[in-house]
Amino acid sequence: MGRYAVLLCAQDSEFVKKKYGGYFGVFLRLLREEGETWDKFKVCGGEFPNDDEIELYDGFVITGSASGAHGNALWIIKLRNLLKKLDAYLKKRLLGICFGQLIFFDCALGDKTGGAGSGWDVGVIDINLSKSTSLLCDSLKIPTTLSLIEFHRDVVYSLNIFFFNFDTIN
Repeated sequence: MGRYAVLLCAQDSEFVKKKYGGYFGVFLRLLREEGETWDKFKVCGGEFPNDDEIELYDGFVITGSASGAHGNALWIIKLRNLLKKLDAYLKKRLLGICFGQLIFFDCALGDKTGGAGSGWDVGVIDINLSKSTSLLCDSLKIPTTLSLIEFHRDVVYSLNIFFFNFDTIN
């Protein structure tokens, strides 16, 4: 059992509200396991956990956003400060999705992020996972070639950590 919080960085679209009850519902369907407690904070609306609440959580999910990770809106600045605290001092488990990954890599890990020189990437990309991931792929029943939908304009230029080592990107 664990307790987790979703830091919502986007307003709910009408479609997601109707289908899932909001983006929080999407993440619950994807990540929640039996016995876990999940809470949400609409950080894009200025709702953040206070210091006493932070201690209650085993981990945090930072969602995607229509905002840029390099923005200077007050909520983005507060989120950057929170992520630094969660990573550096409290060693909390963090999962960043899209915007969440970029802002975490940039502010907490010190990686260089920014706009892609080519602008927006929209479409489907095929990737081939490396041989070093084959054991993981076998155990999780993941194919070694994946077709992924991409929709982004920001990139991480240098990575201090790697989750997967990709052989090729076609």
